[in-house]
Amino acid sequence: MSTIAHTIRANGIDFACLRQPAARNAGPAAPGRGRTALLLHGFPDTAHTWSHQMPALADAGWRVVAPFLRGYPPSSVPQAGAPGVYFDKATLVQDIAELIRALQHEQGSDAPVDLVAQDWGAIISYALLAAYPELVRRAVVMAVPHPQVVTASMLNPRHVQRSFHWWFFQLPDLPEQALAKDDFAFIDYLWRYWTTEGFEDAAHIRHIKDTLAQPGVLGATLGYYRAMLDPAKADPALGALRERMARTITVPTLALCGADDLRAELMREQAPHFAGEYRYAEVPKAGHFLHREAPQAVTQQVMDWLGRA
Repeated sequence: MSTIAHTIRANGIDFACLRQPAARNAGPAAPGRGRTALLLHGFPDTAHTWSHQMPALADAGWRVVAPFLRGYPPSSVPQAGAPGVYFDKATLVQDIAELIRALQHEQGSDAPVDLVAQDWGAIISYALLAAYPELVRRAVVMAVPHPQVVTASMLNPRHVQRSFHWWFFQLPDLPEQALAKDDFAFIDYLWRYWTTEGFEDAAHIRHIKDTLAQPGVLGATLGYYRAMLDPAKADPALGALRERMARTITVPTLALCGADDLRAELMREQAPHFAGEYRYAEVPKAGHFLHREAPQAVTQQVMDWLGRA
């Protein structure tokens, strides 16, 4: 696993980041030379999920940064339900926008980043790309469809079942108890349910469980889901940002999904929500955590897309 280099302050949050500098032997022709690649994780996961992609991107010349999102230690864990504490999508988008600006300030450049994101990272990224296209040069989103496609899928019983955790997590208290019971067996279940049969990632899942077991983390991470379906949990000051988040995406974007993930059938239909360069591809023999189930195939797709001028 990569080493936490330092913490970046953005949007009132201390974001701990895994960082990997560009390889010293990356020559002038390296596709990522001089660029920053920002990698966003999902749930249940952490920034360590990118352990396969970070070295490859660094070897190809990118400066790689993978933050732990709001509520995932060692980043700040705001107290869920406290006054002025929010986990709605607009707040999460503002987190990443300000994190990118902090990275730009650190590097003395306003160059946009290359963005790679999976699950909640992808949910945040669709909205970020729409609201702040100037901050991202090229993007890769994985495993979660465009939000308008997701909204339509909520009337489909198969997809309601696939996303059962969204509804379960709306309940008070019980989800926290269910997740923590029997050494977070719920997390084992989700990974088995969402990945291809026989896939094992025990050490990584152990790290996820240890992260979720820390004080306040379950309330914070479940706060993402509770705010997603409850407008009363949204920051009222971010109305203008929400309007921009609904715009058509113009940033060149590659969408990836595991061929064995039910969500693939939704992502095949999302091209109309992109006005710029767009491509969709499926990764064989992979499910929801495709970047870990088929790391070489996913890494190659990511590097080919981001490496374009």
